[in-house]
Amino acid sequence: MGAAKIWDAMEVAREAQANCSSEIPSSPLTIDTSLPLPQMAPRVIELCKDLFKKWSNLDASCFSVETVSGGITNLLLKVTVKEENGNVILLTVRLYGPNTDYVINRERELQAITYLSAAGFGPKLLATFGSGTVQSFINARTLSPPDMRNPKLAAEIAKQLREFHEVDIPGSKEPQLWVDIAKFFETASGLRFDDHEKQIKYETISFKEICNEVDQLKGLTDRLNAPVVFAHNDLLSGNLMLNEEEGKLYLIDFEYGSYNYRGFDIGNHFNEYAGYDCDYSLYPSKDEQYHFFRHYLCPDAPHKVSDCDLEALYVETNTYMLASHLYWALWALIQAKVSPIDFDYLGYFFLRYEEYTRQKESAFSIAKSYLSRS
Repeated sequence: MGAAKIWDAMEVAREAQANCSSEIPSSPLTIDTSLPLPQMAPRVIELCKDLFKKWSNLDASCFSVETVSGGITNLLLKVTVKEENGNVILLTVRLYGPNTDYVINRERELQAITYLSAAGFGPKLLATFGSGTVQSFINARTLSPPDMRNPKLAAEIAKQLREFHEVDIPGSKEPQLWVDIAKFFETASGLRFDDHEKQIKYETISFKEICNEVDQLKGLTDRLNAPVVFAHNDLLSGNLMLNEEEGKLYLIDFEYGSYNYRGFDIGNHFNEYAGYDCDYSLYPSKDEQYHFFRHYLCPDAPHKVSDCDLEALYVETNTYMLASHLYWALWALIQAKVSPIDFDYLGYFFLRYEEYTRQKESAFSIAKSYLSRS
């Protein structure tokens, strides 16, 4: 295979404007995420004036910029604009993190956002620019990992995920899981670290072993014939928001979204119950999973879901759960090389790969037993 493609953000912004909607404004301006907020704010204001011409003559004092959150792959800024007529407008400026184009297909993301927004998911896409997007502001709180196992919230997440999976995104419907894993593997297996200790740890990894594990797991999952849906692929608590006054749940941040296997999206979500400390003892029990499945498979009458359908989705989910560990383990190796964020990505690789190894025997046994009876 050739070198993995790196997506040019400004090229993607221009293509998004041309392909998604002529009504979405676009700018070639970029903003450096490493700048402190006082230096970044004037550039954000300049960007807003460039994108939205009705604000071009507003004084800088009519704008305020504050940080909402800073994640691994993007930085969110809240922009408040006081218009001449007294109206107050809230926006979210989303800045792509440095070097994230190694692991995120921005072209795919921007195409999907337009259609997902039209279907009522996430914030509305208002504009694109050289290093990010401008979206409507969502007045809600971000969920915490324990929130996701709350039965009422779990049921709502399941219902919304079912609706998300039914959105039709134009273009290829080919599942991307094994394509993305192959790209990650190619990049991750050819790294070299300047830090001597990191290099020593890296050299303990057997990529031949990982390649064999990927082949085995793909062979098993292929036999499950899992439905292919447009998947979120990163449904952790930080990508779920709740407006408690309205009781409205939002799925946000579709940067990893693609057509993929249903079981992968659900299994990946269940892995996120472990939280930021990666405590996999918090992985949902079978009863908790069945509660989720009932509301996913039949939101209007969850009690009518058959035992046969529950078992099938249980096997599918807990087999693809393993693929989630491999996916993010390889992702972490790339981040260990390219990310400026102070985080032990190399340690995260070992944590995810060891959890894959720990869960493999049981998950394979359950899947093979099920397939032998099918």
